Formats: sequence, C-alpha cells, structure tokens
Amino acid sequence: MVVTINPTAVSVLPLLVFLVPLAFSGLIFLLGRYGRPFRDGLALLGIAATLGISIVMAGRILGGEVLTWWNNNLYVDGLAALMELAASVMGVIVVVYSMWYFGEKTKEEEAHPFTSMTSYYGQILLFLGLMNWTCATNNIIMLYVSLEFTTLATVFLVTFHWNKQAMEAGYKYLLLVTVGVIFALLGSVLLYAAATPYLPVSRVLLLTELGTVATKIPTNIVLLAAAFLVVGFGTKAGLVPFHAWLPDAHAEAPAPVSAMLSGIVIKVGAYALARTISVFAPHYETIPLFIAILCSISMLVGMGMAMVQDDLKRMLAYSSVAQIAYVVEGLGLGSYLGIYGGLFHLLNHTVVKGLLFLSVGAIIYSAGKRSVNELSRMRLKMPITAFAFFTGIFALSGMPPFNGFASKFTLFLAVGQANLLWAAIIGIITSLFTLVCFFRAGYRIFWSEKDVSTGVPGKTSADKHAAGAEAAAAAEVPAGMWIGMVFLALTAIALGVFPGIVHPLLDNATKCILRILIGG
Repeated sequence: MVVTINPTAVSVLPLLVFLVPLAFSGLIFLLGRYGRPFRDGLALLGIAATLGISIVMAGRILGGEVLTWWNNNLYVDGLAALMELAASVMGVIVVVYSMWYFGEKTKEEEAHPFTSMTSYYGQILLFLGLMNWTCATNNIIMLYVSLEFTTLATVFLVTFHWNKQAMEAGYKYLLLVTVGVIFALLGSVLLYAAATPYLPVSRVLLLTELGTVATKIPTNIVLLAAAFLVVGFGTKAGLVPFHAWLPDAHAEAPAPVSAMLSGIVIKVGAYALARTISVFAPHYETIPLFIAILCSISMLVGMGMAMVQDDLKRMLAYSSVAQIAYVVEGLGLGSYLGIYGGLFHLLNHTVVKGLLFLSVGAIIYSAGKRSVNELSRMRLKMPITAFAFFTGIFALSGMPPFNGFASKFTLFLAVGQANLLWAAIIGIITSLFTLVCFFRAGYRIFWSEKDVSTGVPGKTSADKHAAGAEAAAAAEVPAGMWIGMVFLALTAIALGVFPGIVHPLLDNATKCILRILIGG
C-alpha cells in the first residue's frame, strides 16, 4: 500500500504534553498539604489541561501534520497522539473516581509521606507526564530512560496501602521491571552501534531512522537486538515468562491504580515494541514467528491462571497477561492489518480493562470484599456496576457487538494472512476461556442465589452466611465513581457498533509505523 509522507511542523506541543502534568505534579507535592483544593483540584486541573493538549495534537495529526521539537528528538505522530489521548482520558476518569473511592483519609494516613492523597495525586500526574515523554521521544536511548522513569513513578502507587503484601508487590515490580528493561537498553545499544556507519551522528539515535538501516544491519545483530528488545519491553508489557510482577502489583494496588496499571502502564511496553520490533519484522521472518509463539504461550498461561483465581483483581491481572499478547502479536507481524489490529486492541483493552478494574473497585468499596466466593446476589443492590461489569466481560471476551470483537477479528485476519493459522486458533480458544472465566465469576457475584460458594478453606457455615449478608447489604457507589464506569461501558459498545469512529486515528497511527518501516 502507498504510505504518504506527512509534513513535519515544529511545535511546542510535544514538549508541553509532558511538562504540563510534571509541573502540576510538582505543585501538588508542594501545596497538597494545605487541603483538598490543592490536591484534588490541582490534580483535576492538571489532567484536564493535559487532555486538552492531547486533543489539540490529535486534531493537528489528523489534519496531516507530524509535530516535532528539538531537532526531531521530540516527535508526535499518529501513534504517539493515540497513546497520549488514551492515557489522558483514562487519567481524568481515574482522578475523578479516586476522589470518591478514597473519601476522607485519617490524619495519620494523610500525614504519612506515602499513603497521603498528596502523594497519590502527585504520583499520578508524575507518571502521566513521564508516560507522555516516553511517547513523544524519538531517541531510542531516551525511550529506555523515560520508560524506566515510569516504573519509578508508579512503584509508590503500587505500595500505596503500605502493608506487607503491598510492599512485597512493589519490590517485585521495581526489581523485575527495572532489571528486565535493561535488556532493552542492550538491544538499543546494539542497534546504535550497528547503525553508526550508515547514518550521520545527529540522526543515529532517532527511532524514525531505523527503517533506513533495517536491511543494512547484519542479520545476526538484528536478531540478537530484537531478542533483547522483546525481553526488555516485554517485561514492561507483562508477557510470559516476564510477567511475574504483574499479578501481585495489580492485586495489591488500589483499584484506580490497577485500572491505570492495566489500562496504561503495560501499554507503554507495547508502544516501545511498536516503535522498534515492528520496523524489523517484515524483513526477518524469524521475528514474527518468535513473537507469535511467545504471545500464544502468554495467552494460554495468562487465561489458564486467571481461571483458577478466586480474587477478582488477580483474575483481571492474569487476563491482562493474555490480552496484551494479542496487542504485541499484531504489532509483531509488521503488516498493515496486523499493526492496525494491534493498535485497535490496545485502545480497546485500555477501555475495557479500565472498566473492569473500576467495577471491581466499586464492589470493594460497597461490599468490602473482592473474593468471588464471598460475594453473591448483588445485582439488585448494584445494578449500574453489574451493567458495567458484564459489558466489560463480553467486550474482553471478543463477543459482538462489543469493541473487543472488532479488534480481535482484525487480528485473527492478520494472523491468518501471515500463514500463522495455529496462532489464530489459540487466540480464539483464549477468547472462549476468557468468556467462561469471567462470566462464571460475574454470575456468582451478581446472579447466584447462594450466599457463598462452598469449599473455601477455613470458612464455617456461619462465616459464609455472614459474608453473604454483607454483600446483600451493599449499595450502589456514588455517581462520581459510576459515571466513569458508564462512560467506559458505553464507549466499549460504541466502538463495537461503530468502529469507524476511531478509524482515522488508528489508520494514521498504523501508517506512521509503516512510514518508518519503509524508511520514509
């Protein structure tokens, strides 16, 4: 297909999109102790300003421009604009949801440097700023640096409850991701060294120049660098076998943070793979095959582990291992249809997994429990949450007419075109596992007439009836919490019925990758 070369325009927006949230993060840390207006208010204002900048950039990108700054070291095209827009929208929803989810903390909690809402909102804005920097950078080494900083910015959100389980999860997250991503640095250095003879010094580190040297670098160096990049960025994305941090981090973090981890954080790793591996995949048949095998294993292991979980958050966490594999598999094909499907599922998974984690957060807020065996008969008490949860289930499983069906169907077509029919079959089987796993959990939580399922170790009959009574006494969460859930649920339906809504941005993002691939 013909890929047009969009004109570049020097603009300060790629700089502002990450400096604005970083500035508001600093203000929150400085002024947050003076009361909620300086915490909640600054957080909402900062994320709203970031969303506004992202919308303006997306509009200019769709108008045919590519925004650059500082000699192309900052570079916002359709792919970067898609990521930053999705992250900003989720950021607004998470901040608003958090204002009601946490309520008023005790003086002791607010005084603690890591459990205070000042720290919480400051770190959310800090992460979003660093994440936008990752998406705006066009320097392969700075991509690694900014990605590492996103890990440091979120570790204290994972440990927010500051108990033993949270501390262990945060330590595992920090250790495994930091060490894992070092492999991406090794791969980046290999590419830098190999590309040096073919590019001027001022352009040798630019991601947009990779396509011009993709076929000039010796094959053994490309394959070794690709392996390092998949390990490094795959650790951040949560692919098997580099996923050990993900279930604990998602489970122990507060529900809004879990929504951000699954909806945004792991996508940063997928984004980095899109900027690097997708450029080399069409020229080396080994790369798509390797990625297809790795992603198929991730799908089966992720959903296999999810099906044996009783903890709702761990169930969702393991499913993220499977779902991010769909995204990476599409990006790894290096074809228009594969990249388009991968980016479409990246967007859909951001919407759906954010919806499901916020729904589980609503259940925890109302019933005080997150175990499937301790919840039942909640449909009459929490009808809005039930609607949101089941919408998320069907969308995540790829059932029509929800958004997951459109993106997964596109991916299956792309995998079939690449003569990897076995990988498409594994993807379909994983989707069926997803439906069985989460529909069973949803039925037991919202529709089952039993107080509590049997077979929980250490539970007496009296304990079970008490837990069932507590769940039955639950009430719907405040509007400030469910409004974001309803928005995401309606978005999941709208993108399934009218997928053309996001086609212009997805098409632009896909062509931006292909433009780099052909060395344009």
